[in-house]
Amino acid sequence: QVQLVESGGGLVQAGGSLSISCAASGRTFSSYRMLWFRQPPGKEREYVARISRSGGSIGYADSVKGRFAISRDNAKNTVYLQMNSLKPEDTAVYYCAADRAEVIRTTPGDMDYWGKGTLVTVSS
Repeated sequence: QVQLVESGGGLVQAGGSLSISCAASGRTFSSYRMLWFRQPPGKEREYVARISRSGGSIGYADSVKGRFAISRDNAKNTVYLQMNSLKPEDTAVYYCAADRAEVIRTTPGDMDYWGKGTLVTVSS
């Protein structure tokens, strides 16, 4: 069992930056690929970024590539998302998720564990 708790959301102006984090409980954090998803108001949840167990493999959705950076610290059981050059369309509840599968998956329904989310609002 893994419990995930996101933090760091808030209100930021367009063009600004924000860093959010996700703390995991348990001793098996390093056994999971970690992902960030987001759910804009009135829309479906969508994939944002992923990071492998060791942190050596990273991927991003096209919509955030070059602006967002995912990282993890296995000693602290925490995964981070640094968001730069934020746009109003980045407004969403951001969720972290843990996936134990060997193959890379980015579909929300395939994730094993979810946090409750943190709201990021980007004003224009």
